Amino acid sequence: MSIQVNKISKFYGEQKALDEVSFSIQKGEIVGFLGPNGAGKSTLMKILTGYLQPSSGEASVNGFPLSEDMLEAQKSTGYLPEHNALYTDMYVREYLEFNALIYKVPKKRIEEVILQTGLSPEANKKIDQLSKGYRQRVGIANALLHDPEVLILDEPTTGLDPNQLVEIRELIKKIGKEKTILFSTHIMREVEALCERVIIINRGHIVADKRLEDLRDEQVQIIEVEFDYRIEEIALQRLPHLLNIKNTGGFVYELSFETEKDMRPTVFDFAHDNGLKTLQLNRKNKNLESLFSELTLQK
Repeated sequence: MSIQVNKISKFYGEQKALDEVSFSIQKGEIVGFLGPNGAGKSTLMKILTGYLQPSSGEASVNGFPLSEDMLEAQKSTGYLPEHNALYTDMYVREYLEFNALIYKVPKKRIEEVILQTGLSPEANKKIDQLSKGYRQRVGIANALLHDPEVLILDEPTTGLDPNQLVEIRELIKKIGKEKTILFSTHIMREVEALCERVIIINRGHIVADKRLEDLRDEQVQIIEVEFDYRIEEIALQRLPHLLNIKNTGGFVYELSFETEKDMRPTVFDFAHDNGLKTLQLNRKNKNLESLFSELTLQK
Protein backbone atom coordinates (compact mmCIF):
# COMPACT_ATOMS: atom_id res chain seq x y z
CA MET A 1 0.00 0.00 0.00
CA SER A 2 1.25 3.50 -0.80
CA ILE A 3 -0.94 5.05 1.92
CA GLN A 4 -2.45 3.22 4.88
CA VAL A 5 -4.66 5.02 7.42
CA ASN A 6 -5.90 3.04 10.39
CA LYS A 7 -8.40 4.54 12.87
CA ILE A 8 -6.87 8.03 12.86
CA SER A 9 -8.50 10.47 15.29
CA LYS A 10 -7.54 14.08 15.94
CA PHE A 11 -8.75 16.41 18.69
CA TYR A 12 -8.30 20.16 18.92
CA GLY A 13 -9.10 20.64 22.58
CA GLU A 14 -12.62 19.30 22.98
CA GLN A 15 -13.34 19.41 19.25
CA LYS A 16 -12.93 16.15 17.34
CA ALA A 17 -11.69 16.90 13.81
CA LEU A 18 -11.21 13.25 12.79
CA ASP A 19 -13.03 10.24 14.22
CA GLU A 20 -11.29 6.88 13.62
CA VAL A 21 -10.72 7.46 9.90
CA SER A 22 -9.46 4.43 7.97
CA PHE A 23 -8.64 3.80 4.30
CA SER A 24 -5.82 2.56 2.08
CA ILE A 25 -4.57 3.66 -1.33
CA GLN A 26 -2.75 1.38 -3.74
CA LYS A 27 0.33 2.36 -5.68
CA GLY A 28 -0.52 4.22 -8.89
CA GLU A 29 -4.00 5.39 -7.85
CA ILE A 30 -5.22 8.97 -8.25
CA VAL A 31 -7.78 9.43 -5.48
CA GLY A 32 -10.00 12.46 -4.99
CA PHE A 33 -10.51 13.49 -1.36
CA LEU A 34 -13.73 15.47 -0.94
CA GLY A 35 -15.57 17.11 1.91
CA PRO A 36 -17.16 20.42 2.90
CA ASN A 37 -15.16 23.08 4.73
CA GLY A 38 -14.24 21.87 8.20
CA ALA A 39 -14.77 18.20 7.33
CA GLY A 40 -11.19 17.23 8.24
CA LYS A 41 -9.50 17.02 4.81
CA SER A 42 -6.55 19.31 5.48
CA THR A 43 -6.08 17.91 8.99
CA LEU A 44 -5.68 14.38 7.62
CA MET A 45 -3.34 15.54 4.86
CA LYS A 46 -1.16 17.33 7.40
CA ILE A 47 -1.04 14.15 9.49
CA LEU A 48 0.02 12.10 6.44
CA THR A 49 2.83 14.56 5.70
CA GLY A 50 4.02 14.72 9.31
CA TYR A 51 2.99 18.32 9.97
CA LEU A 52 0.52 17.18 12.63
CA GLN A 53 0.46 14.28 15.05
CA PRO A 54 -2.76 12.25 15.38
CA SER A 55 -4.43 11.96 18.77
CA SER A 56 -4.77 8.23 18.15
CA GLY A 57 -4.45 5.72 15.35
CA GLU A 58 -1.64 4.99 12.91
CA ALA A 59 -0.75 5.90 9.34
CA SER A 60 2.00 4.80 6.99
CA VAL A 61 3.28 6.14 3.69
CA ASN A 62 5.09 3.90 1.21
CA GLY A 63 5.35 1.25 3.91
CA PHE A 64 6.92 3.54 6.55
CA PRO A 65 4.84 4.02 9.74
CA LEU A 66 4.71 7.71 10.59
CA SER A 67 5.05 6.99 14.30
CA GLU A 68 8.32 5.07 13.78
CA ASP A 69 9.91 6.23 10.51
CA MET A 70 8.65 9.78 10.06
CA LEU A 71 11.71 10.93 8.11
CA GLU A 72 11.59 8.00 5.68
CA ALA A 73 7.85 8.54 5.16
CA GLN A 74 8.46 12.22 4.42
CA LYS A 75 11.22 11.33 1.95
CA SER A 76 8.60 9.27 0.11
CA THR A 77 6.07 12.13 0.04
CA GLY A 78 5.69 15.28 -2.02
CA TYR A 79 3.30 17.85 -0.55
CA LEU A 80 1.54 20.87 -2.00
CA PRO A 81 -0.33 22.63 0.85
CA GLU A 82 -3.59 24.49 0.31
CA HIS A 83 -1.80 27.83 0.67
CA ASN A 84 1.19 27.41 -1.64
CA ALA A 85 3.88 29.29 0.28
CA LEU A 86 6.59 30.48 -2.11
CA TYR A 87 9.50 32.91 -1.81
CA THR A 88 8.10 35.30 -4.39
CA ASP A 89 11.23 37.48 -4.54
CA MET A 90 13.23 34.52 -5.90
CA TYR A 91 13.49 33.38 -9.50
CA VAL A 92 11.83 30.07 -10.38
CA ARG A 93 15.08 28.19 -11.03
CA GLU A 94 16.72 29.85 -8.04
CA TYR A 95 13.86 28.75 -5.78
CA LEU A 96 14.11 25.16 -6.99
CA GLU A 97 17.91 25.21 -6.60
CA PHE A 98 17.47 26.40 -3.01
CA ASN A 99 15.09 23.54 -2.21
CA ALA A 100 17.26 21.03 -4.08
CA LEU A 101 20.06 21.82 -1.61
CA ILE A 102 17.69 21.03 1.27
CA TYR A 103 16.59 17.77 -0.35
CA LYS A 104 20.21 17.00 -1.34
CA VAL A 105 19.25 16.13 -4.90
CA PRO A 106 21.50 16.73 -7.95
CA LYS A 107 21.10 19.84 -10.07
CA LYS A 108 20.04 17.81 -13.09
CA ARG A 109 16.84 16.96 -11.18
CA ILE A 110 15.92 20.66 -11.25
CA GLU A 111 15.91 20.71 -15.04
CA GLU A 112 13.91 17.47 -15.09
CA VAL A 113 11.08 18.86 -12.94
CA ILE A 114 11.09 22.18 -14.82
CA LEU A 115 10.53 20.24 -18.04
CA GLN A 116 8.04 17.84 -16.42
CA THR A 117 5.85 20.65 -15.07
CA GLY A 118 6.02 22.86 -18.16
CA LEU A 119 7.94 25.64 -16.42
CA SER A 120 10.66 26.07 -19.07
CA PRO A 121 9.25 29.36 -20.52
CA GLU A 122 9.03 30.88 -17.02
CA ALA A 123 12.12 29.39 -15.37
CA ASN A 124 14.09 32.64 -15.43
CA LYS A 125 11.28 34.84 -14.13
CA LYS A 126 10.71 35.98 -10.58
CA ILE A 127 7.92 34.06 -8.89
CA ASP A 128 5.98 37.25 -8.15
CA GLN A 129 5.73 37.83 -11.92
CA LEU A 130 3.96 34.51 -12.50
CA SER A 131 0.25 33.84 -12.90
CA LYS A 132 -1.55 31.77 -10.25
CA GLY A 133 -1.44 28.76 -12.56
CA TYR A 134 2.33 28.94 -12.97
CA ARG A 135 2.81 29.47 -9.23
CA GLN A 136 0.92 26.22 -8.69
CA ARG A 137 3.28 24.57 -11.18
CA VAL A 138 6.23 25.83 -9.14
CA GLY A 139 4.69 24.30 -6.01
CA ILE A 140 4.15 20.98 -7.79
CA ALA A 141 7.70 21.08 -9.20
CA ASN A 142 9.03 21.63 -5.69
CA ALA A 143 6.96 18.69 -4.40
CA LEU A 144 8.48 16.50 -7.14
CA LEU A 145 12.12 17.52 -6.63
CA HIS A 146 13.08 14.51 -4.51
CA ASP A 147 11.17 12.13 -6.81
CA PRO A 148 8.67 10.92 -4.18
CA GLU A 149 6.48 7.85 -4.60
CA VAL A 150 3.43 9.65 -3.17
CA LEU A 151 2.02 13.12 -3.90
CA ILE A 152 -0.42 14.82 -1.54
CA LEU A 153 -2.04 17.88 -3.10
CA ASP A 154 -4.35 20.04 -0.99
CA GLU A 155 -6.70 22.09 -3.18
CA PRO A 156 -4.21 22.35 -6.09
CA THR A 157 -6.71 24.07 -8.44
CA THR A 158 -8.17 26.69 -6.06
CA GLY A 159 -8.38 30.15 -7.64
CA LEU A 160 -7.38 29.10 -11.15
CA ASP A 161 -9.15 30.34 -14.27
CA PRO A 162 -10.68 27.78 -16.68
CA ASN A 163 -7.59 27.57 -18.89
CA GLN A 164 -5.30 27.14 -15.90
CA LEU A 165 -7.63 24.44 -14.54
CA VAL A 166 -7.21 22.42 -17.72
CA GLU A 167 -3.43 22.85 -17.64
CA ILE A 168 -3.05 21.73 -14.01
CA ARG A 169 -5.50 18.88 -14.56
CA GLU A 170 -3.42 17.58 -17.46
CA LEU A 171 -0.26 17.96 -15.40
CA ILE A 172 -1.70 15.93 -12.51
CA LYS A 173 -2.93 13.28 -14.93
CA LYS A 174 0.53 13.01 -16.48
CA ILE A 175 2.27 12.78 -13.10
CA GLY A 176 -0.29 10.20 -11.96
CA LYS A 177 1.04 7.69 -14.50
CA GLU A 178 4.10 7.28 -12.28
CA LYS A 179 3.00 8.39 -8.79
CA THR A 180 0.31 7.71 -6.22
CA ILE A 181 -1.74 10.90 -5.80
CA LEU A 182 -4.19 11.94 -3.09
CA PHE A 183 -5.68 15.34 -3.78
CA SER A 184 -8.48 17.38 -2.29
CA THR A 185 -10.70 19.75 -4.23
CA HIS A 186 -14.06 21.49 -4.19
CA ILE A 187 -14.33 21.25 -7.98
CA MET A 188 -16.32 18.12 -8.81
CA ARG A 189 -15.37 18.24 -12.49
CA GLU A 190 -11.73 17.80 -11.50
CA VAL A 191 -12.50 14.58 -9.65
CA GLU A 192 -14.64 13.25 -12.50
CA ALA A 193 -11.90 14.10 -15.00
CA LEU A 194 -8.96 12.71 -13.04
CA CYS A 195 -10.07 9.99 -10.64
CA GLU A 196 -11.37 6.45 -10.70
CA ARG A 197 -11.93 6.54 -6.95
CA VAL A 198 -13.26 9.10 -4.49
CA ILE A 199 -13.18 9.33 -0.70
CA ILE A 200 -15.76 11.68 0.86
CA ILE A 201 -15.36 12.88 4.44
CA ASN A 202 -17.95 14.73 6.49
CA ARG A 203 -17.64 15.91 10.10
CA GLY A 204 -14.53 13.80 10.61
CA HIS A 205 -16.10 10.56 9.29
CA ILE A 206 -15.61 8.77 5.97
CA VAL A 207 -19.09 8.68 4.41
CA ALA A 208 -18.06 7.17 1.07
CA ASP A 209 -15.00 5.37 -0.28
CA LYS A 210 -15.79 3.93 -3.68
CA ARG A 211 -14.85 3.80 -7.30
CA LEU A 212 -16.52 6.66 -9.11
CA GLU A 213 -18.49 4.36 -11.40
CA ASP A 214 -19.77 2.35 -8.43
CA LEU A 215 -20.84 5.51 -6.63
CA ARG A 216 -22.80 6.63 -9.69
CA ASP A 217 -24.39 3.21 -10.13
CA GLU A 218 -25.88 3.06 -6.65
CA GLN A 219 -29.63 2.57 -6.78
CA VAL A 220 -30.59 6.17 -6.07
CA GLN A 221 -32.50 8.32 -8.56
CA ILE A 222 -33.80 11.86 -8.37
CA ILE A 223 -37.17 12.77 -9.87
CA GLU A 224 -38.00 16.44 -10.31
CA VAL A 225 -41.75 17.06 -10.43
CA GLU A 226 -43.84 20.22 -10.60
CA PHE A 227 -47.47 20.02 -9.54
CA ASP A 228 -50.20 22.57 -10.17
CA TYR A 229 -50.86 22.83 -6.45
CA ARG A 230 -48.91 22.43 -3.22
CA ILE A 231 -49.09 19.04 -1.56
CA GLU A 232 -48.12 18.25 2.00
CA GLU A 233 -44.86 16.31 2.36
CA ILE A 234 -46.59 13.79 4.60
CA ALA A 235 -48.65 12.77 1.59
CA LEU A 236 -45.55 12.42 -0.62
CA GLN A 237 -44.01 10.15 1.99
CA ARG A 238 -46.50 7.46 0.94
CA LEU A 239 -44.53 6.97 -2.29
CA PRO A 240 -42.66 3.65 -2.32
CA HIS A 241 -38.84 3.56 -2.13
CA LEU A 242 -38.74 7.25 -1.15
CA LEU A 243 -35.54 8.44 0.53
CA ASN A 244 -35.81 12.22 0.59
CA ILE A 245 -38.11 15.13 -0.32
CA LYS A 246 -36.83 18.58 -1.20
CA ASN A 247 -39.10 21.50 -2.12
CA THR A 248 -36.98 23.61 -4.50
CA GLY A 249 -39.50 26.42 -4.79
CA GLY A 250 -43.19 26.87 -5.48
CA PHE A 251 -44.79 23.55 -6.32
CA VAL A 252 -41.52 21.95 -7.52
CA TYR A 253 -40.14 18.96 -5.61
CA GLU A 254 -37.02 16.82 -5.90
CA LEU A 255 -37.82 13.28 -4.83
CA SER A 256 -35.00 10.81 -4.16
CA PHE A 257 -35.75 7.10 -4.49
CA GLU A 258 -33.68 4.02 -3.73
CA THR A 259 -34.56 1.62 -6.52
CA GLU A 260 -33.53 0.66 -10.07
CA LYS A 261 -37.14 1.03 -11.22
CA ASP A 262 -37.97 4.23 -13.11
CA MET A 263 -40.23 6.05 -10.66
CA ARG A 264 -41.69 8.62 -13.07
CA PRO A 265 -44.82 6.55 -13.86
CA THR A 266 -45.37 5.98 -10.14
CA VAL A 267 -45.12 9.73 -9.41
CA PHE A 268 -47.47 10.50 -12.33
CA ASP A 269 -50.04 7.98 -11.06
CA PHE A 270 -49.68 9.38 -7.53
CA ALA A 271 -50.46 12.89 -8.80
CA HIS A 272 -53.50 11.65 -10.74
CA ASP A 273 -54.83 9.72 -7.75
CA ASN A 274 -54.51 12.82 -5.57
CA GLY A 275 -56.20 15.22 -7.99
CA LEU A 276 -52.98 16.95 -9.08
CA LYS A 277 -51.65 17.78 -12.51
CA THR A 278 -47.97 17.27 -13.32
CA LEU A 279 -46.63 20.34 -15.10
CA GLN A 280 -43.19 18.75 -15.50
CA LEU A 281 -41.72 15.39 -14.60
CA ASN A 282 -38.01 14.71 -15.15
CA ARG A 283 -35.47 12.17 -14.06
CA LYS A 284 -32.33 14.11 -13.19
CA ASN A 285 -28.92 12.71 -14.00
CA LYS A 286 -27.09 11.88 -10.82
CA ASN A 287 -23.66 13.51 -10.91
CA LEU A 288 -20.90 13.68 -8.34
CA GLU A 289 -22.11 17.06 -7.13
CA SER A 290 -25.56 15.72 -6.24
CA LEU A 291 -24.04 12.65 -4.61
CA PHE A 292 -21.71 14.86 -2.60
CA SER A 293 -24.66 16.95 -1.41
CA GLU A 294 -26.65 13.88 -0.43
CA LEU A 295 -23.80 12.44 1.60
CA THR A 296 -22.57 15.60 3.32
CA LEU A 297 -25.94 17.14 4.14
CA GLN A 298 -26.97 14.09 6.15
CA LYS A 299 -27.11 14.81 9.88
